[in-house]
Amino acid sequence: MSRGSPALTAARKEEIIEACARLYETMSFKEITIKEIGAATSFTRTSIYNYFETKEEIFLALLQREYELWVDTMNTVMAEKVSMTRDELAQTMARTLTDRPRLLRLLSMNLYDMEANTRPERLAEFKVAYGSSLDAVTRMVKKYIPEMVEAERQQFLYAFFPFIYGIYPYTSVTEKQKTAMSQAKVPYVYQTAYDLTYTCLKKLLNAKEA
Repeated sequence: MSRGSPALTAARKEEIIEACARLYETMSFKEITIKEIGAATSFTRTSIYNYFETKEEIFLALLQREYELWVDTMNTVMAEKVSMTRDELAQTMARTLTDRPRLLRLLSMNLYDMEANTRPERLAEFKVAYGSSLDAVTRMVKKYIPEMVEAERQQFLYAFFPFIYGIYPYTSVTEKQKTAMSQAKVPYVYQTAYDLTYTCLKKLLNAKEA
């Protein structure tokens, strides 16, 4: 790959995103800095600024990749499954989403501030991936519940997509949070991300277990 070639640029971006992803496994957004991301790559920290201007741009690119992987999974399901009951669809959709814990964790972050610190062209790239996820979910519902009319599908999307932003906080409660809720006498019943998502989807899709 020649210096400055599209292939090299793509490879460098992917290396930066992957370095961020590895750090995010054990660190929080607040703890991770561009310096730390740079130290986890094969090139200098200052080189990162040739591809991303802010830490927020890197995290948004990581979230973009997670959306794209989720869409790939949904497309695979639609290619393999000819038909499903509403309950089977609820189970399958819950699985495709909750099999991506990094996506759920990223979605729990303050995306408003992340987008505010991202250049318009980078934000547009992210929005394409987000739009693709909306389209993939819509196509799944159309394929497996063809009797659902447009207005019902829109209501489903407007309820389901805001819901997924809260999956991680509700299912990944720390011991400190549990102690605080206990002291405040706030009841907490643990649910897995899958169970919570499946329950929501079952209600939204008006699904009945076979």
